[in-house]
Amino acid sequence: MDIKNGRTVKGVNFVDLRDAGDPVELAKIYSDEGADELVFLDISATEERRKTLVDLVRKVASTINIPFTVGGGISSVSDVEVLLQNGADKVSINSSAVKNPQLINDLAQKFGSQCVVVAIDAKQIDGQWVVHLVGGKVPTELNLFDWAKEVEERGAGEILFTSMDNDGTLARLSELVNIPIIASGGAGTIQHFIDAFKDGKADAALAASVFHFKEIEIKTLKQELKNNNIEVRL
Repeated sequence: MDIKNGRTVKGVNFVDLRDAGDPVELAKIYSDEGADELVFLDISATEERRKTLVDLVRKVASTINIPFTVGGGISSVSDVEVLLQNGADKVSINSSAVKNPQLINDLAQKFGSQCVVVAIDAKQIDGQWVVHLVGGKVPTELNLFDWAKEVEERGAGEILFTSMDNDGTLARLSELVNIPIIASGGAGTIQHFIDAFKDGKADAALAASVFHFKEIEIKTLKQELKNNNIEVRL
């Protein structure tokens, strides 16, 4: 769930945002419908953002009983400490990890690898997979596979990988590292989920708008995954 000013929103790369509802109410619905985990990404940029996010984390933690990850604007050990103290199970970092890779080590050493998720967005440029920031708008000098390996070595417990132009890259990434890969980006049909698990060898799959706007029901999706011999908790 992308969060802006305390509301769930949905757009493409944070553009043309549509309101998708109250995040606490949605969290309860998705938990009841059988989601295994939830991810909240705060995309607000106001000075009050941190306080708003902490309040949200506290409310979500008291409402649901499944793990949830929080990301957006996290750049220090103290940022993470507050979120975990208020009920978050994991944190997701992206830009801050690229700008300061030592942050991954620091968080893993302080809180344990199990709560450190590093989000990686990548696109192809001239045949090379390049890590991007700001919702895929800003290319870096990092190679996707080199960065993924470094992230693992520094202590990340999971990688949240987002790519819109995927042609076997997910499978290569899954084989390269020994930590779970969460596949994200562009899921519009149940078959996309099946492909991510079977062909991409992903450990988990993340999606937003197909659930927000009732295009796919979680229970139906999980049943179809099971029908395709993909291990899933019903």
